[in-house]
Amino acid sequence: MLLKKNDWLGDNNDMIKKTLNDLIQWLPLVLIVGTLTGTASAAFLAGLEGVTRMREHNPLLLWLLPLGGAFVSFIYYKYGKDSAKGNNLLLERVYDQTQGQENKVIPLRMAPLVLLGTLATHLFGGSAGREGTAVQMGGSLSEWTGKLFKLDEYDRKLLLLCGISSGFGSVFGTPLAGAIFALELVAFGFLSYRAILPCLLASYIGHYVTITWGIHHSSYSLGALPSITAVLLLKITIASILFGMTALLFSTMMHKMKAMFTKWLPNPMVKSFVGGCLIIALVYLAGTRDYIGLSLPLMEQSFDEGASPFAFLLKTLFTTITLAAGFQGGEVTPLFVIGSTLGSALASLLSVSVPLLAGIGLIAVFSGATNTPIASFVLGIELFGLQGPAVLYMLIGCVIAYLCSGRTGIYSSQLVRGTIRGRIRRK
Repeated sequence: MLLKKNDWLGDNNDMIKKTLNDLIQWLPLVLIVGTLTGTASAAFLAGLEGVTRMREHNPLLLWLLPLGGAFVSFIYYKYGKDSAKGNNLLLERVYDQTQGQENKVIPLRMAPLVLLGTLATHLFGGSAGREGTAVQMGGSLSEWTGKLFKLDEYDRKLLLLCGISSGFGSVFGTPLAGAIFALELVAFGFLSYRAILPCLLASYIGHYVTITWGIHHSSYSLGALPSITAVLLLKITIASILFGMTALLFSTMMHKMKAMFTKWLPNPMVKSFVGGCLIIALVYLAGTRDYIGLSLPLMEQSFDEGASPFAFLLKTLFTTITLAAGFQGGEVTPLFVIGSTLGSALASLLSVSVPLLAGIGLIAVFSGATNTPIASFVLGIELFGLQGPAVLYMLIGCVIAYLCSGRTGIYSSQLVRGTIRGRIRRK
């Protein structure tokens, strides 16, 4: 199913027939993956809201963070096997043809493990996100579906992209960005363009299934938009360079901290226990609990008033320690918080609208850290809407941040486009 570009050359009738045949073949599979992933995301988001409320009402739960982390690490060590790799395992599954790992699979156990592990992280006060959980559940469920229907190796990889799309789209309520994120993450231009339709369908199905279960997503506004001027564009460009550098800082800290924790504390249970102790110490040093959990109130506040210039640094530190120590969760929501608070802080320095620069920062830091500028731009459109000049402002933010963030990203297994050319194709 993953075909060479030349397979698409030919007359229009052949292309239409191939598209219709693909739609007929893939619709039942995509419907299954989207429904399963959307349902899993709904259960996860409902559970996440519940444990967050429980933690806020019981502050002493924070003191159980080291033990909770050690217990989850033990479960992963005992039963998880490769599941501990998280999103990187999904990428390796797509790339495994190039790395001599033809038998690498994503175990079904990944879905319940990451679900329970992430809920434990948020219950006890770790700083993590949610996209990693939804994406891993989608990947695990799509792999299981592919094996159930005895799909060949390449079609299972395409179905895996559908699971990633559905997971991302359903957890954030951004189905179009979810589909593009999955494709761009694995070097979109070098995959068959026939993957677009299944990924789109899976993402939208997952999104609407999640909504059907009664889940509601937060909405944000860029406020009153200023007119396009050369001075404003220069200010947004300056801010976007800083957003890209912040993305690079986050990615570099994440990788170095993981290596440091692994070197000094090779036992995963001890590593998580020590990491939990460090988070508790940071909470009391900072004098606030704003930086644990998702920190959504902090992000919402950043759209209303200028944030502290140190807020993005503190959220970076809390999150990198949490994830480097082996706690489960994603990086994307913390990146949103880091970007929005940095943009909010820069707004007063640059004399730019606070909600405008907070919104650009939200998607721009994500763009630089994940190497997905197109998905980030579309994410901005889905979150903030098509509001005239906002499209240009968001595009500048995503592209410049991506260019200034270097080749390093948060996913260590992600291959850049120059190294993946021609690798993921049907022989």
